Amino acid sequence: MVKIRTRYAPSPTGRMHVGNLRTALYEFLIAKHEGGDFLLRIEDTDQERYVEGATEIIYRTLEKTGLIHDEGPDKDKGYGPYVQSERQKAGIYMEYAKKLIDKGEAYYCFCDQERLATLVQEVDDGNGGKKEISFYDKHCLHLSKEEVEKNLAEGKPFVIRQNNPTEGTTTFHDELYGDVTVENKELDDMILIKSDGFPTYNFANVVDDHLMEITHVVRGNEYISSSPKYNRLYEAFGWEVPKYIHCPLITDEDHHKLSKRSGHSSFEDLIEQGFLTEAVVNFVALLGWSPEDNNEIMSLDDLIRKFDYHRISKSPAVFDFTKLKWMNGEYLKAMDEDKFFELAKPYLEKAVTNKNLDLKKIAAMVKTRIEIFPDIEGMVDFFNELPSYDTAIYAHKKMKTNEETSLEVLKEVLPILEAHEDYTNDSLYELLSGYIKEKGYKNGYVLWPVRIAVTGKEMTPCGATEAMEVLGKEETINRIKKGIELLEK
Repeated sequence: MVKIRTRYAPSPTGRMHVGNLRTALYEFLIAKHEGGDFLLRIEDTDQERYVEGATEIIYRTLEKTGLIHDEGPDKDKGYGPYVQSERQKAGIYMEYAKKLIDKGEAYYCFCDQERLATLVQEVDDGNGGKKEISFYDKHCLHLSKEEVEKNLAEGKPFVIRQNNPTEGTTTFHDELYGDVTVENKELDDMILIKSDGFPTYNFANVVDDHLMEITHVVRGNEYISSSPKYNRLYEAFGWEVPKYIHCPLITDEDHHKLSKRSGHSSFEDLIEQGFLTEAVVNFVALLGWSPEDNNEIMSLDDLIRKFDYHRISKSPAVFDFTKLKWMNGEYLKAMDEDKFFELAKPYLEKAVTNKNLDLKKIAAMVKTRIEIFPDIEGMVDFFNELPSYDTAIYAHKKMKTNEETSLEVLKEVLPILEAHEDYTNDSLYELLSGYIKEKGYKNGYVLWPVRIAVTGKEMTPCGATEAMEVLGKEETINRIKKGIELLEK
């Protein structure tokens, strides 16, 4: 049995997109499900798109999500360097490009931009419009050895191109899509080494995956059409092709490709919006894959145990923001009380600036009622100060209350509450229950107007007496009096 080796090979161009996180997660799960190795390789050959600090974001995200790599720039296990710019400096890509030249599978191209511009042609884009494509005509393939050596000696700028056949077909196998066959005449002679000496993404990938003994490669299915070119390179070198798994596109709810404009396209976006890392990882795993038992709430260990890449769908995966919020809420409900309070505390302190109030009690009230932490503020801000409210909210058909009955109830309970000293929830509930029983009222007939008076809201994460316990006697009495004043007006 060959040991499974997968790699996550991001480009340091900014925050980690949800699609990139899914790729990393699937690569990690494929390796760990089979007891294999998960590698990190930094692909920084596109110098124009390089963003300062983006490599640190990659490390931080992988660590936070638990996708710990076995090998990488910081863990060399003999397959390094693991950074492509360092591999380029070591001459690895040029060495292998020249091997292809010696085999006749690649060639030097000295064409300037002026000549290349003449090769651009307009074709149908498939949507009723036109698009421009450039298809190289193999002009430099026919240069003599002497012409090539003369151009190199003179320092003439060059690229190295793959020499693809123009007849026959090439078949590429994907683990999900099966065999994909293309006419060789459709394969452009793609550039392997650019004029700046850096390899192209496609060439560097093939060379590095082979040298690092990668067995499984996960990519987005938008790249499947270019994959036959990979086979041509593997065949040219005489190397074994790894297993390729092309994942479905991730779209927003409108079925457009998930973009930065959505506001939740990256991992860090979601964390900043109050989502838990565990919930995000769980949710991202289900963007195009489902376990055999159809269970949706899974820890990373559960995912490792259950992950079978053959169950990845070919249909586009919809980023359902409502479902993510629901899933996050399930994680919050199951969370340890102390851990929840620790994570919720910054949001509670922002919403409730009164230092005399017990934030732990407020945290316990909202724990099972929120889906993300920012929900807290609008749910508990009434503890800070009584909001302005319309007395029409005292009317509740089901509770059989209105402004008139509510005024009567508040006036009757005020002296009872003023005379009472024990403002714990249980004691207050027992006190009001005695009053309700004595009057022969239904619970809601009394508790609804009392809760409205002390919170100023129709919807709260707690009952009347729970709110009163946190507010304390003095503030409760003041708010009951305010309610009476508003109703009398």
